[in-house]
Amino acid sequence: MKLGLGVAGIAISLAATAQADCPDYTTYAQSPQGNPSTGPLRLPYMRPDPACRTFNSTSVEKVILDMKSRLKDPDVARLFENTFPNTLDTTVKYYNEAENLAFIITGDITAQWLRDTGNQFAHYHTLLSSDAELANLVKAVINNEARYVSQYPYCGAFQPPSESGLGPSVNDWALNVLVNPPVNNQTVFECKYEIDSLCGFLKLSYSYYDATKDASMMNDEWLSAIDQIFRVINEQSQATFDPDWNFISYYNWTGLPGSLAGAVNNAGNGEPKGYTGLVGTHHRPSDDLSTFAFLTPANAMLSVQLTNLATILDDANVAPDASARAKQWSNTIEQAIWEHTVVDNIFAYETNGLGSRYMMDDANVPSLLSLPYLGFLNMDNSTYVKTKKMLMSRRNPYYAKGKNFSGIGGPHIDVWNPWPMSQVSNIFGTNDDEEILTSLYTIVNNTGGLGLIHESINIYNTSDYTRPWFAWANSYFSEMLLDLAQRKPYLIFTDNEPYTPGQ
Repeated sequence: MKLGLGVAGIAISLAATAQADCPDYTTYAQSPQGNPSTGPLRLPYMRPDPACRTFNSTSVEKVILDMKSRLKDPDVARLFENTFPNTLDTTVKYYNEAENLAFIITGDITAQWLRDTGNQFAHYHTLLSSDAELANLVKAVINNEARYVSQYPYCGAFQPPSESGLGPSVNDWALNVLVNPPVNNQTVFECKYEIDSLCGFLKLSYSYYDATKDASMMNDEWLSAIDQIFRVINEQSQATFDPDWNFISYYNWTGLPGSLAGAVNNAGNGEPKGYTGLVGTHHRPSDDLSTFAFLTPANAMLSVQLTNLATILDDANVAPDASARAKQWSNTIEQAIWEHTVVDNIFAYETNGLGSRYMMDDANVPSLLSLPYLGFLNMDNSTYVKTKKMLMSRRNPYYAKGKNFSGIGGPHIDVWNPWPMSQVSNIFGTNDDEEILTSLYTIVNNTGGLGLIHESINIYNTSDYTRPWFAWANSYFSEMLLDLAQRKPYLIFTDNEPYTPGQ
């Protein structure tokens, strides 16, 4: 069943009534709740009471039962039980089917990130063809995001839609920050430009259409959003100076003195770049400032998602001009990645088109480690294999290893706090059984006894973590288990029969 009943006022009042006596999940997630698992870790049951869940799906519940009945480790089963439904259980802040609008929060931050939302729903993809109510929710998410993107294509995080009756949140990190083009903070939560945010919108759109073949998603607002994405691609692929040394700037972002965000060099424009065919980005998927504009994994994701965009436009016989542009840009970007980011058969994380390279990786997806997951290349590609070896070693400045936990982190927290997300990406990037199990249990054994996937973990004290409620990480973990259920069932199941939800 679904939360909304088709009338805005009813949907809002029902949501408010249902949630009135429910604990705040940020607080709830910081201490063990229900009965522990029967495994050695005794992981708690962390789902809210059914009356407190923000969306209920019988198909999701069936997947949980199916997986629990076959997973051989009770602790892994409990982690799946907690993480797979977490997006629906906790983050559907507003949904009205009649309005075709839904507002999805990222977890402990009351804002809708385009990037997070695209990933929070990824693991439900195979259910959308058979679960109409879940599909309608995803369609409403896409429609709401199309409104955001068509108006503010350079922004990545947004406030609730006015129809929801929910007030905007104050983002301390956005105070005293100058953005050009200017934004309205009643609509925009944060306007850091990250090309992967637009990829997240494309990813969710592709997932929905691929599963449902419902072309009504491609309404005027959605097509306007697609046009705005091409505008950003065109603008941000240009060099800092034109041939006559005119300075080119379509977007800049900088903090005023005393702002939490801090200043950005070159009047908020960041480091200069030359033309390569790649698309520049001001910030990384972690929301941290880019060192060099051309972020290799974000461009890889963009190339893949533009191909996917062309695929669904062609299938629906919609916007042939947009499809042609998508194909052209996808090819241009892919060629530029291989030509400008690879040296000694290793990908650089960032380049500037002027000879500078940054050799590192960040845990947030898109990352270099996640290139197979993104669909850019196969995990046995020789350049990826060599790059991956470098990334999971001391040669990556943001790789860290402690007695019980290791992985890739990033400057968003600090160098000794790797993210479990990086170990998930590592599993998507290997077929080696021992490596898969090592990464899997590095995650399973380090949830702070709480049975949820956290943002980062201190290698010196694994009970010290950030973000108790991080829906994207929970979704990514359960998506990885479903991937293993298909390609390596014998590793996690009591049998060797592959499993795909909804089939």
